[in-house]
Parts: sequence; structure tokens; C-alpha cells
Amino acid sequence: GSRAAIALSVVLPRIHLKNNRLIMAAAVEVKLFDRWTFDDVQIEDITLQDYLAVKQKFKFYTYLPHTAGRYSAKRFRKAQCPLVERLTNSLMMHGRNNGKKLMAVRIVKHAFEIIHLLTDKNPLQVLVDAVTNAGPREDATRVGSGGAVRRQAVDVSPLRRVNLAIYFLTSGARAAAFRSIKSIAECLADELINAANASPNSHAIKKKDEIERVAKMNR
Repeated sequence: GSRAAIALSVVLPRIHLKNNRLIMAAAVEVKLFDRWTFDDVQIEDITLQDYLAVKQKFKFYTYLPHTAGRYSAKRFRKAQCPLVERLTNSLMMHGRNNGKKLMAVRIVKHAFEIIHLLTDKNPLQVLVDAVTNAGPREDATRVGSGGAVRRQAVDVSPLRRVNLAIYFLTSGARAAAFRSIKSIAECLADELINAANASPNSHAIKKKDEIERVAKMNR
């Protein structure tokens, strides 16, 4: 009861009593994989700030990109899923990898280490920049009326930009690692670094440019 709580609060200085329940305050800073800090990550693109779940709310601070949250139960709830976890989930594709989240978490962990070694930056910042650069801003949709189908250029919503960027990044890493000596973690690291630098070597940047080029033709 409360006597035990008082005794505990002598031992652990960071404990508060609330409704006779023990509430432990965050005495330590939450870091991703206990290594990468969330605090100094900057989201340059103002339109994506609500859709890149990095540090806007306390619940986005996680040690592991594995929260077991039900983010697909409702429309737009996936915007509340931590960005690194969305990357992790997107790696679990192509039948043989379905549901292997621990493997995906390990790949992301290794990729972040490689990014830090190659760029000396916070890998979270590299990821945010990559997603910002890799999402297409304009796309072409099909407008059909009675047999005649033509393409019409439309703006892309912020959430879809994030969705497509994550998909392109993981697809590019997967394609590069397939039948190659390089591990998927190395390929993911390369893809994120290239996309963060807006380099044309990145699969995601190529896809984005292609989509925007088609959209420009159909304005």
C-alpha cells in the first residue's frame, strides 16, 4: 500500500504517488536502441511535421521500433505510429518475411549503426531527411469518362508522401540486397544516406523524379 510506496520513495528519488499508485518519472532520456537521441532531430519540411512521428509527443519516444500498436485499425491512425517503426514494418514484405518483426528491428538497428559510421550524423535525422526528399509532391491520376481515359496531375497529400517515401526506400533496399553480397542492412543504410542527400543514385529519388515527371507532362 502507501506505506510501501513511501518506503520506496526513499529508495528511488524519482517516484511520485498518484491515486495511491506508483508513477515513476522519466529519470532517464529515452533513446532509440539506447543510442540515438530524438531531441535534436529537425523536420525541415513544415508540411510533413504532423505526419513524421519522431518527437512531437512523448509517446513517439521509444527504445525499440516495436510497440505492437493497432495503427491500421482506423484511417489516419498510422500517422501516430513512430516513424522508425513504420520503416521496420515496411521491411516485412514479400511473403517469406511476413511477420518477422524482430528480424526487421535488427536490420534497422544495424542500418542505423552503418549510417552513423558513414555520415557521423544522427541516423534519425538521416531517416527524416530521406523521407522528406523521397516523397513525390505531384502525381498523375486516371480520370476516365466513358471510355476515354486520360491522366490528370494532382497534388499529393502529406500522409501519402510519407507512405510512398517509406515504401520506395525499403523497396530500393530490398532490390539492392537481392542476389547481392551486400546485406539488407548495408543496402538500407546506403539507400537512406543517398535519399537524404537527394542523390540520383537512390532508388527512391529515381522513383519520385519519375512520378513527378509524368505528372508534369499531364498538367
